[in-house]
Amino acid sequence: MEGVQGPTERQGRLRAIATMLVAVAAFAGMDSMLKLFSAHYPPLEVAFLRGCASLPFMVAPAMLKGHYRDLKPTRFWMHLLRGVLMVIMLGGFIYAVRTLSLATAYSIFLAEPLIVTALAVPLLGDQVGWRNWIAIGVGFVGVAIMLKPSASGLDTLGTLAAFIATTAYALSVITLRVITRSDTTTSVIFWTVGLMTLITGCISVPDWVPLAREHWAWLVGLGLFGALGQYLLTEAFRSAPPSVVAPFEYTALLWGILIDWVVWHVLPAARVYFGGGIVIASGLYLIYIEHSQRDALGKSCASAPAP
Repeated sequence: MEGVQGPTERQGRLRAIATMLVAVAAFAGMDSMLKLFSAHYPPLEVAFLRGCASLPFMVAPAMLKGHYRDLKPTRFWMHLLRGVLMVIMLGGFIYAVRTLSLATAYSIFLAEPLIVTALAVPLLGDQVGWRNWIAIGVGFVGVAIMLKPSASGLDTLGTLAAFIATTAYALSVITLRVITRSDTTTSVIFWTVGLMTLITGCISVPDWVPLAREHWAWLVGLGLFGALGQYLLTEAFRSAPPSVVAPFEYTALLWGILIDWVVWHVLPAARVYFGGGIVIASGLYLIYIEHSQRDALGKSCASAPAP
């Protein structure tokens, strides 16, 4: 029967959801490492360290399997564009978590699906219905609430940095939709992170701060958390439709609040809870609309008479 899931499919989706939850937790661990580093090193140097810590884990599988061709780029300039966007994204995010709590930075970053949907119209020619635009508009109201200037200039700069980082990430997602038409996933990850590491390394040389001996453990944790999160995220989206697993990305906000409370003994302001709740509700509504449209398209195709 249409729409009825068998036990195997249901178990597969539950495993995918569990995988996504662990992936989000791993990324939260990685972001905690970034916040720890940001208190001692410049943002772009931290971004460089993040790249250096991740590259070995990203290249090793292709090397061990002998899939060297998977690393060959087809659209190098698109890889370079994504590398630059990742520099902006990581630099902005690291600056943001230096001045803001993880939960506050996450709340702003969760607006990424709204920005992607809005920018996909002029950049990719996507068709977006009026319900999507309402969800986007309401979501940006939530962002505006969180971006409200505070008494601290650093907090205001931190929220703006988080929003700039979110916009850069949304643009990188859009370029990903283009570049994956010709390049392998391994190639995209390697060249994006590799170019980001090269760019941030060159920029950070004048203000370089030597890595303290006691921080090498943080560097290992940064690489392990990042690699584990990337692997599990890929497996989650491979095992179930995006509409099933994507909503669980929003559990990042819960991890942010928990880590802030346990490690840094801080909690977000009330406007962050309120604005973040609006952003999450808008994002979930966008996912619901997309899921409904796909279901409707699938049913119409199934009911169409055979030629």
